[in-house]
Amino acid sequence: MYPTDQPITINGVTLQGPHLPRQEEILTPEALDFLAMLHRRFDSRRRELLQARGEVRRRIAEGWTPGFLPETRTIREDDSWRVAPLAPGLKDRRVEITGPVDRKMTINALNSGAKCWLADFEDSSTPSWENMLAGQVNLKDAIRRQIDFTTPEGKEYRLGGVQLVDRPTIIVRPRGWHLEEDHLLVDGQPMAGALVDFGLYFFHNAKELLRRGRGPYFYLPKTENHLEARLWNCIFVVAQDALGIPQGTVRATVLIETITAAFEMEEILYQLRNHAAGLNAGRWDYIFSIIKNFRDRGEDFVLPDRADVTMTAPMMRAYTEQLVRACHRRGASAIGGMAAFIPNRRDPEANEAALRKVREDKTREAADGFDGSWVAHPDLVPVAREVFDEVLGELPNQIRARRRDDVQPDAQALLAVSQTPGAITEAGVRMNIEVGIRYVESWLRGNGAAAIHNLMEDAATAEISRSQIWQWINAGSQAQLASGEGTRRVTRDWVETLMEEEFARIERQEGDRFDDAREVFAASALAEEFPDFLTLPAYRQFLSAEAPLRRELSGAAA
Repeated sequence: MYPTDQPITINGVTLQGPHLPRQEEILTPEALDFLAMLHRRFDSRRRELLQARGEVRRRIAEGWTPGFLPETRTIREDDSWRVAPLAPGLKDRRVEITGPVDRKMTINALNSGAKCWLADFEDSSTPSWENMLAGQVNLKDAIRRQIDFTTPEGKEYRLGGVQLVDRPTIIVRPRGWHLEEDHLLVDGQPMAGALVDFGLYFFHNAKELLRRGRGPYFYLPKTENHLEARLWNCIFVVAQDALGIPQGTVRATVLIETITAAFEMEEILYQLRNHAAGLNAGRWDYIFSIIKNFRDRGEDFVLPDRADVTMTAPMMRAYTEQLVRACHRRGASAIGGMAAFIPNRRDPEANEAALRKVREDKTREAADGFDGSWVAHPDLVPVAREVFDEVLGELPNQIRARRRDDVQPDAQALLAVSQTPGAITEAGVRMNIEVGIRYVESWLRGNGAAAIHNLMEDAATAEISRSQIWQWINAGSQAQLASGEGTRRVTRDWVETLMEEEFARIERQEGDRFDDAREVFAASALAEEFPDFLTLPAYRQFLSAEAPLRRELSGAAA
């Protein structure tokens, strides 16, 4: 169907980019028609909502402080409404494993023993066209039990013998609204990555999932308000009607990973109530969102070193407790976040420390009333499962047992940034630089989930690293190093010096992408104007359909 790498247009949909293995199975004329319908119905509204994000950010910079919306007060105060009953495969979510949709991870996740798998097209996946399309192939194969994988060294990976209903429930996380997929154009406009990821998965798998006792389930990332949730709900309704799927079959768990969404948790559930499954405490993007939105609001919003911003900080405790309350009040699941610590089988001491820290994290979440939580590695599934087994026993969740009526919505507590213990240190600045560059290098090589210093880094943690540096530089005297480290301010010149030193320490290998990674990281951390997302300019320069031409022109100009 697609014999060359030249752009081809079918019914107004232009496919551009290299021809990829098995793309004819995914990019069928019918699937492209479905994507085009979604784009034409909903992309203009997506763009309006992105513009509205910019307006909110401008108001915050001018001194406005977000809070609970007076216009939606009746929704919050109405005790009568609930979300739809929990769907098959989503009643017990005590352990969810997360990870990208490459073939090896797909098999390992489905063999992990977790209750659910977050199949991630977002922060743990580099959004290259190759990765995004291969992910759709892998999910299609996995659902039909037709997946295996052999490494170049000959190691084989295969699914275990259990049926779909006994394997982890697949919950797909599409890309955020801000990311576009310019390898697919509709009427000359690039599609939203979110619509591509959702649309292809839903089109090819919704009926097959229903036949096998599950459904098309999704995690919705980067949501900033209830109007964005309403857009997703409209998409679900139209998509189900288009394919003859019963209304309410789609279920969505929304990641509360922006500070503005934290004030609209019940409203978000309300907008999605016929399709809602729960909320998730997306802790790393949440921290990034606080820095991003309040980056120029003075010392009350300057955070200490990234390592000091733990889940026991007052603002993080308020966020998670209010999330559990909102979910359980409305009959939805509350899912905890991912501890960044990962096991290291080669280092027993580091491995034991990681297991201990993950256990502590999950114990706190279970005690707070969460119904389950995330892990990033199969070795951590038994740890989290044991913790939640002790609390849940035979119950599938804590929705009725731990309503958290003792928690009250508190806007000031959500914004208690200045109460976060810790300090800015030279070690913290250096760590942000090193980890940021190392992560971007991994991302450029196609790996969006990178183990660095026994921590799992993804795009969200890289965003924290670069945004902290940007904020500290631009905060001036409000970002002093900790006492005992002199009176040095975090300045651009000093950061550039540290960046030179940290870059020189990196061990290089032939074919690595560290020069490009340094360029990308420095451009986002040291820019005069704060880039909304680190991955946006990186995508345009290195991954988009036009990237090869841009690099060619850049090289010629140089």
